Amino acid sequence: MPSPYRALFGRPGTRSFSAAGLLGRMPLSMMGIGIVTMVSQLTGRYGLAGALSATLALSAAVLGPQISRLVDRHGQRRVMRPATLVSLAAVAGLLLSAQQRWPDGILFVFAACVGCVPSVGSMVRARWAELYQGSPRELHTAYSWESIVDEMCFIVGPILSIGLSTAWFPEAGPLLAGGFLAAGVFWLTAQRGTEPVPHPREHPTKGSALRSRGLQVLVVTFVATGAIFGAIDVVTVAFAEEEGHKAAASLVLAVYALGSCAAGAVFGLLHLKGHPSRRWVVGVCAMAVSMVPLQFVDSLPLLAVALFVAGLSIAPTMVTTMALVEEHVPRAQLTEGMTWTSTGLAVGVALGSSAAGWVVDASGAARGYLVPVAAGVLAALVAFAGYRKLRPQPTLPMTARPAVTDLPEPGAVAAERQGEQSVA
Repeated sequence: MPSPYRALFGRPGTRSFSAAGLLGRMPLSMMGIGIVTMVSQLTGRYGLAGALSATLALSAAVLGPQISRLVDRHGQRRVMRPATLVSLAAVAGLLLSAQQRWPDGILFVFAACVGCVPSVGSMVRARWAELYQGSPRELHTAYSWESIVDEMCFIVGPILSIGLSTAWFPEAGPLLAGGFLAAGVFWLTAQRGTEPVPHPREHPTKGSALRSRGLQVLVVTFVATGAIFGAIDVVTVAFAEEEGHKAAASLVLAVYALGSCAAGAVFGLLHLKGHPSRRWVVGVCAMAVSMVPLQFVDSLPLLAVALFVAGLSIAPTMVTTMALVEEHVPRAQLTEGMTWTSTGLAVGVALGSSAAGWVVDASGAARGYLVPVAAGVLAALVAFAGYRKLRPQPTLPMTARPAVTDLPEPGAVAAERQGEQSVA
């Protein structure tokens, strides 16, 4: 492990809570695709499977920030464990109702309740922020590492979920995802020494962290960014099917995540100067430009190369986003602020998937790659329009601003792309 990462894990407890965060985030890439695989195998109804997955994603997008807001006020252990138990009970109900062929309405109720799940990635990043507050260099490395962990989940998770549901029994994928969630959350919340201090009485009248104009820019941009991810998933599967190798789609998408993982590892080693807002705009624009070569691919190997290159801009942009969240959101609302970016991604994934599916049905997979291009252009336009709101802010009282004040350094997610499914 390169020296900055080795030094990062020199503090007691860091290895344990990061490992727990890895387990707790595996469902982000497993649950949605696992439900699709399970329902399609049990019923043969892909429309129902997709609708249930979308219900789960939207539910998590709505409930996630509210859970994180409670975490900021009352602590991770007191909020995450009950929320996780509700989600796990809903997973059990969904599996049972699908296996017993209960009415569709019951399936949708359980799918919506599964979305009552904490954003584990935000919880882990909040621990890094608490541990290294006032040390922007270490925070930059920490959030780069967490971006690597995110991509590892998206490389391994779908393969596990689809493989088990097809080779073992239909419910195996979602069942394993639930097991990862339980293990990760309860292991993480058992580690009290690194848990961030709650802020039950700070800023009682300021409402949601989304009142920050800077955070609003980040969230809206991430809606467009999430549309890129959602569209690429759908169109790549369709492209692979047209090429006669549908199973290869998971490998091609894994290469996309691998590009982001590699870039995140290198980015964590860099000591960059200048305000993060500039790097963020450059990163968003790079993501948009990287969609253009997809219009010219005519084989799966070329598609894999193009997606690997496109993935190089993802992790650095996500890491820089966390620096801006830290700057524009009070520390007492930091977990909620991080979760809102994941919510933006989740909404974007749902929109991008739907739009891409419609274009593929109407015009074929090759035309489907126009959707991520359009989403990238939209993300770049929003980033340029909101750039002034992300520039350095006037000095705030110490109780109302994050501890990271050395602006030349990036600070505090991702999905999650994960947001890819936006489900933990």
